[in-house]
Amino acid sequence: QAFLSVTSILDVAVFRDLIVLEDLVEEMKKQSPALSFGPLLPDGHIAVQGSFPALRVLREFLLLKAKSLSDKDKREGKSHQRLRRKLQEHRGATETKNSVRDAHREKQVVVLDTDIYQYMRHFLPKIFQANDVVVSGVTDGDITTVCIESAGRKTAAARGVRVRETIESYSVELQKILRKERLCFKEPSRGEKQRYKRLCERLKARYPTVLIIPYDTHVDVVGQSADIFEFAEQVR
Repeated sequence: QAFLSVTSILDVAVFRDLIVLEDLVEEMKKQSPALSFGPLLPDGHIAVQGSFPALRVLREFLLLKAKSLSDKDKREGKSHQRLRRKLQEHRGATETKNSVRDAHREKQVVVLDTDIYQYMRHFLPKIFQANDVVVSGVTDGDITTVCIESAGRKTAAARGVRVRETIESYSVELQKILRKERLCFKEPSRGEKQRYKRLCERLKARYPTVLIIPYDTHVDVVGQSADIFEFAEQVR
Protein backbone atom coordinates (compact mmCIF):
# COMPACT_ATOMS: atom_id res chain seq x y z
CA GLN A 1 0.00 0.00 0.00
CA ALA A 2 1.43 3.35 -1.08
CA PHE A 3 0.83 6.74 0.53
CA LEU A 4 -0.28 8.88 -2.39
CA SER A 5 -2.60 11.50 -0.96
CA VAL A 6 -3.94 13.32 2.08
CA THR A 7 -7.29 14.88 2.83
CA SER A 8 -7.70 18.53 3.80
CA ILE A 9 -10.85 20.32 4.94
CA LEU A 10 -11.10 23.77 3.35
CA ASP A 11 -13.21 26.60 4.72
CA VAL A 12 -14.23 28.77 1.78
CA ALA A 13 -16.95 30.61 3.71
CA VAL A 14 -14.59 33.60 3.81
CA PHE A 15 -15.49 34.19 0.13
CA ARG A 16 -19.24 34.06 0.70
CA ASP A 17 -19.80 37.84 0.55
CA LEU A 18 -17.79 38.24 -2.66
CA ILE A 19 -18.60 35.27 -4.88
CA VAL A 20 -21.08 32.44 -5.21
CA LEU A 21 -19.34 29.55 -3.44
CA GLU A 22 -20.58 26.97 -5.95
CA ASP A 23 -18.94 28.99 -8.73
CA LEU A 24 -15.71 29.17 -6.73
CA VAL A 25 -15.70 25.40 -6.27
CA GLU A 26 -16.10 24.91 -10.03
CA GLU A 27 -13.10 27.20 -10.59
CA MET A 28 -11.09 25.20 -8.05
CA LYS A 29 -11.93 21.96 -9.85
CA LYS A 30 -10.80 23.40 -13.19
CA GLN A 31 -7.65 24.83 -11.61
CA SER A 32 -6.72 21.58 -9.84
CA PRO A 33 -7.97 18.58 -11.86
CA ALA A 34 -5.60 16.26 -9.97
CA LEU A 35 -7.51 16.85 -6.73
CA SER A 36 -10.73 15.16 -5.63
CA PHE A 37 -13.42 17.41 -4.17
CA GLY A 38 -16.19 16.41 -1.79
CA PRO A 39 -19.58 18.13 -1.59
CA LEU A 40 -19.74 21.78 -0.52
CA LEU A 41 -21.39 21.90 2.90
CA PRO A 42 -23.78 24.67 4.00
CA ASP A 43 -21.18 26.09 6.41
CA GLY A 44 -18.69 26.57 3.58
CA HIS A 45 -16.48 23.56 4.31
CA ILE A 46 -15.35 21.20 1.59
CA ALA A 47 -13.06 18.15 1.72
CA VAL A 48 -10.23 18.02 -0.82
CA GLN A 49 -8.01 14.99 -1.39
CA GLY A 50 -4.70 14.87 -3.23
CA SER A 51 -0.96 15.31 -2.93
CA PHE A 52 0.68 18.05 -0.88
CA PRO A 53 2.17 19.74 -3.99
CA ALA A 54 -1.27 19.85 -5.63
CA LEU A 55 -2.79 21.29 -2.46
CA ARG A 56 -0.09 23.96 -2.39
CA VAL A 57 -0.99 24.97 -5.95
CA LEU A 58 -4.63 25.24 -4.92
CA ARG A 59 -3.63 27.34 -1.93
CA GLU A 60 -1.78 29.80 -4.15
CA PHE A 61 -4.76 30.00 -6.49
CA LEU A 62 -7.12 30.80 -3.62
CA LEU A 63 -4.80 33.43 -2.19
CA LEU A 64 -4.59 35.14 -5.58
CA LYS A 65 -8.35 34.84 -5.95
CA ALA A 66 -8.86 36.42 -2.54
CA LYS A 67 -6.54 39.31 -3.43
CA SER A 68 -8.29 39.87 -6.77
CA LEU A 69 -11.75 39.88 -5.20
CA SER A 70 -10.59 42.11 -2.37
CA ASP A 71 -9.08 44.64 -4.80
CA LYS A 72 -12.26 44.62 -6.86
CA ASP A 73 -14.31 45.14 -3.73
CA LYS A 74 -12.12 48.08 -2.78
CA ARG A 75 -12.46 49.70 -6.19
CA GLU A 76 -16.21 49.48 -5.87
CA GLY A 77 -15.99 51.36 -2.60
CA LYS A 78 -17.13 48.53 -0.34
CA SER A 79 -15.58 47.71 2.99
CA HIS A 80 -13.11 44.84 2.81
CA GLN A 81 -11.76 44.90 6.33
CA ARG A 82 -13.82 41.87 7.34
CA LEU A 83 -12.45 39.87 4.42
CA ARG A 84 -8.88 40.70 5.38
CA ARG A 85 -9.53 39.68 8.96
CA LYS A 86 -11.10 36.40 7.90
CA LEU A 87 -8.32 35.69 5.43
CA GLN A 88 -5.80 36.10 8.21
CA GLU A 89 -7.77 33.72 10.40
CA HIS A 90 -8.22 31.13 7.64
CA ARG A 91 -5.10 31.70 5.51
CA GLY A 92 -3.84 28.13 5.92
CA ALA A 93 -7.15 26.38 5.21
CA THR A 94 -6.29 25.90 1.53
CA GLU A 95 -3.76 23.14 2.13
CA THR A 96 -2.85 21.31 5.31
CA LYS A 97 -2.86 24.16 7.83
CA ASN A 98 -5.21 26.64 9.42
CA SER A 99 -3.68 29.52 11.38
CA VAL A 100 -5.63 31.36 14.01
CA ARG A 101 -3.95 34.36 15.58
CA ASP A 102 -4.94 36.28 18.66
CA ALA A 103 -3.16 38.24 21.37
CA HIS A 104 -2.01 35.13 23.21
CA ARG A 105 -1.15 32.40 20.73
CA GLU A 106 -0.84 31.19 17.18
CA LYS A 107 -2.40 27.90 16.16
CA GLN A 108 -1.69 25.98 12.96
CA VAL A 109 -2.99 22.65 11.75
CA VAL A 110 -1.40 20.04 9.49
CA VAL A 111 -3.39 17.08 8.17
CA LEU A 112 -1.33 13.89 7.75
CA ASP A 113 -1.84 10.26 6.88
CA THR A 114 -2.00 8.46 10.23
CA ASP A 115 0.68 5.89 9.37
CA ILE A 116 3.08 8.58 8.20
CA TYR A 117 2.35 10.58 11.35
CA GLN A 118 3.14 7.59 13.56
CA TYR A 119 6.30 6.87 11.58
CA MET A 120 7.46 10.46 12.01
CA ARG A 121 6.60 10.45 15.71
CA HIS A 122 8.60 7.26 16.24
CA PHE A 123 11.68 7.95 14.12
CA LEU A 124 11.73 11.75 13.91
CA PRO A 125 10.43 12.97 17.29
CA LYS A 126 12.64 16.06 17.33
CA ILE A 127 10.82 17.70 14.42
CA PHE A 128 7.75 17.99 16.68
CA GLN A 129 9.72 19.89 19.33
CA ALA A 130 10.64 23.56 19.71
CA ASN A 131 10.84 26.07 22.54
CA ASP A 132 7.46 27.67 23.38
CA VAL A 133 5.75 25.39 20.84
CA VAL A 134 3.32 22.60 21.75
CA VAL A 135 2.52 19.95 19.14
CA SER A 136 -0.34 17.48 19.57
CA GLY A 137 -2.10 15.04 17.27
CA VAL A 138 -5.71 13.87 17.06
CA THR A 139 -6.26 10.68 15.06
CA ASP A 140 -9.49 9.89 13.26
CA GLY A 141 -8.99 6.68 11.29
CA ASP A 142 -6.58 7.15 8.39
CA ILE A 143 -6.18 10.89 9.06
CA THR A 144 -4.32 12.57 11.92
CA THR A 145 -4.70 16.29 12.56
CA VAL A 146 -1.55 17.81 14.03
CA CYS A 147 -2.06 21.00 16.03
CA ILE A 148 0.91 23.35 16.47
CA GLU A 149 0.41 26.02 19.12
CA SER A 150 2.91 28.71 20.03
CA ALA A 151 2.96 31.78 22.24
CA GLY A 152 1.95 35.09 20.67
CA ARG A 153 5.51 36.42 20.65
CA LYS A 154 7.04 36.77 17.20
CA THR A 155 9.98 34.50 17.97
CA ALA A 156 7.71 31.70 19.20
CA ALA A 157 5.36 32.18 16.26
CA ALA A 158 8.28 31.92 13.86
CA ARG A 159 9.40 28.68 15.52
CA GLY A 160 5.86 27.35 15.16
CA VAL A 161 5.93 28.12 11.43
CA ARG A 162 9.28 26.36 11.09
CA VAL A 163 7.90 23.30 12.90
CA ARG A 164 4.92 23.21 10.54
CA GLU A 165 7.08 23.61 7.46
CA THR A 166 9.45 20.87 8.66
CA ILE A 167 6.58 18.47 9.34
CA GLU A 168 5.11 19.16 5.90
CA SER A 169 8.47 18.74 4.18
CA TYR A 170 9.23 15.41 5.85
CA SER A 171 5.71 14.11 5.22
CA VAL A 172 6.00 14.85 1.49
CA GLU A 173 9.31 12.98 1.26
CA LEU A 174 8.05 10.04 3.32
CA GLN A 175 4.99 9.69 1.08
CA LYS A 176 7.38 8.97 -1.78
CA ILE A 177 9.36 6.20 -0.09
CA LEU A 178 7.16 4.57 2.55
CA ARG A 179 4.91 1.58 1.98
CA LYS A 180 2.69 -0.43 4.28
CA GLU A 181 2.22 -4.17 4.59
CA ARG A 182 -0.67 -5.61 6.62
CA LEU A 183 -0.24 -8.91 8.44
CA CYS A 184 -3.68 -10.25 9.35
CA PHE A 185 -4.10 -12.70 12.20
CA LYS A 186 -5.41 -16.12 11.24
CA GLU A 187 -7.27 -16.17 14.52
CA PRO A 188 -7.81 -12.99 16.60
CA SER A 189 -6.88 -14.84 19.78
CA ARG A 190 -4.55 -13.71 22.52
CA GLY A 191 -2.10 -16.48 21.70
CA GLU A 192 -2.00 -15.51 18.03
CA LYS A 193 -1.36 -11.88 18.91
CA GLN A 194 1.46 -12.84 21.25
CA ARG A 195 3.06 -15.02 18.56
CA TYR A 196 3.04 -12.16 16.08
CA LYS A 197 4.35 -9.78 18.71
CA ARG A 198 7.28 -12.06 19.56
CA LEU A 199 8.12 -12.61 15.89
CA CYS A 200 8.03 -8.89 15.13
CA GLU A 201 10.16 -8.03 18.15
CA ARG A 202 12.67 -10.71 17.17
CA LEU A 203 12.99 -9.28 13.65
CA LYS A 204 12.99 -5.64 14.73
CA ALA A 205 16.73 -5.51 15.37
CA ARG A 206 17.42 -6.54 11.77
CA TYR A 207 15.08 -3.88 10.37
CA PRO A 208 15.64 -0.79 12.54
CA THR A 209 13.78 1.58 10.18
CA VAL A 210 10.59 -0.49 10.08
CA LEU A 211 7.66 0.64 12.23
CA ILE A 212 5.42 -2.04 13.71
CA ILE A 213 1.86 -0.92 14.53
CA PRO A 214 -0.21 -3.60 16.33
CA TYR A 215 -4.02 -3.72 16.18
CA ASP A 216 -6.63 -6.17 17.48
CA THR A 217 -6.99 -8.03 14.19
CA HIS A 218 -3.70 -7.37 12.40
CA VAL A 219 -0.24 -5.80 12.45
CA ASP A 220 0.72 -2.99 10.08
CA VAL A 221 4.36 -2.78 9.03
CA VAL A 222 5.48 0.60 7.67
CA GLY A 223 8.81 1.25 6.00
CA GLN A 224 10.64 1.24 2.69
CA SER A 225 9.51 -1.34 0.13
CA ALA A 226 12.38 -3.81 0.31
CA ASP A 227 12.46 -3.81 4.12
CA ILE A 228 8.77 -4.36 4.73
CA PHE A 229 8.56 -7.03 2.00
CA GLU A 230 11.37 -9.04 3.59
CA PHE A 231 10.01 -8.40 7.09
CA ALA A 232 6.50 -9.56 6.19
CA GLU A 233 7.76 -12.64 4.38
CA GLN A 234 9.80 -13.73 7.35
CA VAL A 235 6.92 -13.21 9.76
CA ARG A 236 4.63 -15.27 7.52
